[in-house]
Amino acid sequence: MSLAHGRQTLAIPGPSVMPERVLQAMHRPAPNIYTGELIDLTHSLVPDLKAVARTEGKVAMYIGNGHAAWEASLANVVNRGDKVLALASGRFGHGWAEMAQALGAEVEILDFGKRDAADPQQVREVLAADKEHRIKAVLVVQVDTSSSAKTDLVAIRGALDAAGHPALLMADCIACLACDRLEMDEWGVDVMVAGSQKGLMTPPGMAFVFYNEKADAVRAGVEFVSSYWDWRPRTEPDMYYQYFCGTAPTHHIYGLRTALDMIVHEEGIEAVWARHETLAKAVWAAMGAWGAEGPLELNIADPAQRSHAVTSARIGAPHGTELREWLTENAGLTLGIGLGMTDSDDPAWHGFFRIGHMGHLNTHMMMGTLGSIEAGLTALGIAHGGGALASAAAVCAAHKTA
Repeated sequence: MSLAHGRQTLAIPGPSVMPERVLQAMHRPAPNIYTGELIDLTHSLVPDLKAVARTEGKVAMYIGNGHAAWEASLANVVNRGDKVLALASGRFGHGWAEMAQALGAEVEILDFGKRDAADPQQVREVLAADKEHRIKAVLVVQVDTSSSAKTDLVAIRGALDAAGHPALLMADCIACLACDRLEMDEWGVDVMVAGSQKGLMTPPGMAFVFYNEKADAVRAGVEFVSSYWDWRPRTEPDMYYQYFCGTAPTHHIYGLRTALDMIVHEEGIEAVWARHETLAKAVWAAMGAWGAEGPLELNIADPAQRSHAVTSARIGAPHGTELREWLTENAGLTLGIGLGMTDSDDPAWHGFFRIGHMGHLNTHMMMGTLGSIEAGLTALGIAHGGGALASAAAVCAAHKTA
């Protein structure tokens, strides 16, 4: 007899748990797409999206996922034959690079492996050697969802400035917007991409490209931008349909409006960041206790390089897959697979898992996830240290509320 009956918990790194209020806001008949409430709601999203990103720049909204955001961002600033520098700390850094190659860019990849964030000094050296400034953009994933490595965007901007290089700094914040701190303008990020399905707590289906004046000036020199990807009509629409180059994602707009109400106007982005930091540290505390007497270890050793949105773990094959399957079948809990950590046909692929702790998440949800994992470790006879739940609870108990 399984104990999995009841509300299922999705603890993967996106799609995240959707608040009931968001789902209820979407549960409605289709609205008028030509006039009235929907138009006003869409207009209202813009300042709040910018508030989450901490930017005075512009935001283009697309119907699509994170890959759509990648392509949209590149399509507006990169010509065929332009060179870009891609920083990879996991699978998604390579994915953005592959997208750039498919669009005809020349791509140089700095690969920092799967257990470290990007090294600003290496980036500076590559940029300093680019005397002719052939590199037009630096692509960096702030948090790589596969490895959970978090790259210091301030340090990467510092590398660009120290090298005196004019390339655009383009950041993928898909995994971590509204989870890990982001100060787009203050940190000197020129283009930032995100999606609706993680920290923004809305189902997959909307993608966002934020950009500043420097990036828009580069857009003016791009030879060909298709009407669908062009960010200018979406940010300066003469008619409502131009926001989305056609029919709007009607129900996502209602859901996102509610999510932004919760993030910006109720909890506040600073409090959202603080909550994610505490819950992430609770996960790390539990992991450290379990790993003291067993095979479990955090993929990222340096706490400064760990994301507050997702934690990637190593536990050795076949324990990763065994644990995930046990939790799904017996506890109603779904953990993330070890995406990109090794080839899926390699037996070692079964030695990883990830915990998503992003978006609509509180202490009892996090403690329930950790308690279920401990039950799985015990049931499967996987060696682990004690005191994990007490350690995690202590972190949550110490959280300071405003």
